[in-house]
Amino acid sequence: MEVIYKQCCGIDIHKHMLAACVFPGVRKKEIRLFGTMTDDILQLVQWLKETNCEMTAMESTGNYWKPVYNILEENKIPVIIVNAQHIKGVPGRKTDVKDAEWIADLVRHGLVKASYIPDREQRELREITRYRQELTEERTRELNRIQSVLEGANIKLGSVLSHIHGKSGMSILRAIINGETNPDELSELAKGLARDKIPELRRALKGSINEHQIKMLKCQLNHVNMINEILEEVNDEIKRKTMSYEHQIELLEEIPGIGEHSAQRIIAEAGASMEQFKNADSFSSWVGLVPECKESAGKKMSTKIRKGNKYLKSVIVECARSAIRNKTSFFYARYQKIAARRGGKRALIAIAHSMIIAIYHILKDLQPFRDLGNTYYTEKNTEKIMRRNIKSLENLGFKVDVLKS
Repeated sequence: MEVIYKQCCGIDIHKHMLAACVFPGVRKKEIRLFGTMTDDILQLVQWLKETNCEMTAMESTGNYWKPVYNILEENKIPVIIVNAQHIKGVPGRKTDVKDAEWIADLVRHGLVKASYIPDREQRELREITRYRQELTEERTRELNRIQSVLEGANIKLGSVLSHIHGKSGMSILRAIINGETNPDELSELAKGLARDKIPELRRALKGSINEHQIKMLKCQLNHVNMINEILEEVNDEIKRKTMSYEHQIELLEEIPGIGEHSAQRIIAEAGASMEQFKNADSFSSWVGLVPECKESAGKKMSTKIRKGNKYLKSVIVECARSAIRNKTSFFYARYQKIAARRGGKRALIAIAHSMIIAIYHILKDLQPFRDLGNTYYTEKNTEKIMRRNIKSLENLGFKVDVLKS
């Protein structure tokens, strides 16, 4: 088998230990063990420099690969991250040393594919956008806990207000925490359109709340307020980090279903340009919104969507869910067309795939999104629709004469 790199290294990473195997020649190999402290990793760097290592590879093991990758990158050591699923060794021969040796051997013959690892600036943007998403999810969980306590006290605030964390809901919650239990007084705290629901609020706020539940609500509301403060700081930092991508974010926001936060998450995960992907299909595959190819003896075994970047996949599906509610958009018409034949879930994934294709071309060419409109399929298939409707009427016993205007 052809040797691509004569001097290469494979690293098996763990929390407290690194096993590194270097091939300094065609047949020779050398194995060393290192710790994971910074000084230990710098010793590894020195060793790789001494052996004139042309390429270093390691698995994407948890978060343990990140400090090793950062230090190797800073010291100009060529390094790639490979998917652990692509480098499984022979069963029954698994040790740390064997794993490092196997990775090095695969790299030496060019049998592994490098994962897409963006530059450090984008990696930091990824980290903070993912953190914002986690904070948002934690706030939702805490609001659900508040709702649970209110239900326990038979206060049906969530049944009247669409969001208990809106201005009206928060004003009422603060008053309850401060000891106010009179439904008439609490309902008067409603603001804006919620004031139209004051009679319903009076009935919903008539419950039985005790000191324990008030204490619980106080702790939970403090937690929500603390998360909101942190989210403000995080949003400011994300805006600062995405200032150079304002044009790309504006272009993405023109796509139905995509807002500012979603556009920021897309840029953080995929980058502001599409140079790292060969084409739109490659990008879709990386996200994980295409059917997997699993065929044997001419028979398809599975067509479920493959695994990919779970963070980007989740935000695109979330945007697709929002886009199909816009009845004037092409995505709405496409969803209705596919859902009628394949069901809602498959149709939603199809819309997410269409959005990914649009995102690829927008970021690659920096051209604005052009919505084909909800009449696209109707105008495209006028003759086909007419023939189908005529046939349906004839099957019912009617004779149809077509008069063109």
